[in-house]
Amino acid sequence: MNPVNHVAIIMDGNGRWGIKYKNSRNAGHREGLNTIETIIKETLKSKIRYLTLYTFSTENWKRPKKEIFFLFNLLEKFLLKKINELIKNGIKLKIIGDQKLFTSKLKKLLKESELKTSKNKKLQINLALNYGSKSEIINAVKLINENEKTFTEKSIEDHLYTKNIPNPDILIRTGDTNRLSNFLLWQLAYTEIFFEKKLWPDFNTKDYKKILNKFRLLKRNFGSI
Repeated sequence: MNPVNHVAIIMDGNGRWGIKYKNSRNAGHREGLNTIETIIKETLKSKIRYLTLYTFSTENWKRPKKEIFFLFNLLEKFLLKKINELIKNGIKLKIIGDQKLFTSKLKKLLKESELKTSKNKKLQINLALNYGSKSEIINAVKLINENEKTFTEKSIEDHLYTKNIPNPDILIRTGDTNRLSNFLLWQLAYTEIFFEKKLWPDFNTKDYKKILNKFRLLKRNFGSI
């Protein structure tokens, strides 16, 4: 059976869920937090070492300013409220993405959250914030150029946000949308991809376990026979 070491998730459908059930996109984002907590608990239970969540993309700045403000405010409240719980459960937090556009308050909170959880080893949660895979690769190339190093797969990987993090075994995208949306394009080269019709707030433990079990039984060739 294939071991599961790293799961990445595109949590799509919060806004549509909110409009459908609450007539508010923001209500969907709030409900999506409950699903995040559910999936984190199951990830811990399944002894999976890494979980990467696509939280805010470089393209999401195109959304209405009120929605963006709500999203980051929701993130701040979540971290402030849950940081001790993360520590208690042995969860390490890592931020991947470009933080330059964030407020000083948010940058400080993210740094503190990473620092406070840095020694935890049960599960590493990578929050992809202002993340875009194309800009990540371009940034890696620039860094290699500055250091006058040879371009190899290894040198590029060593300059990505995900340095020292194994590539995902599984990518899950909810929301009945079958695309990668500029997420971990380099890292997903041999990842098994599962597209789910359910909107993120409706995704549950049973759905998650079904995917994990299906992955464990797959024959993975990585280019061979």
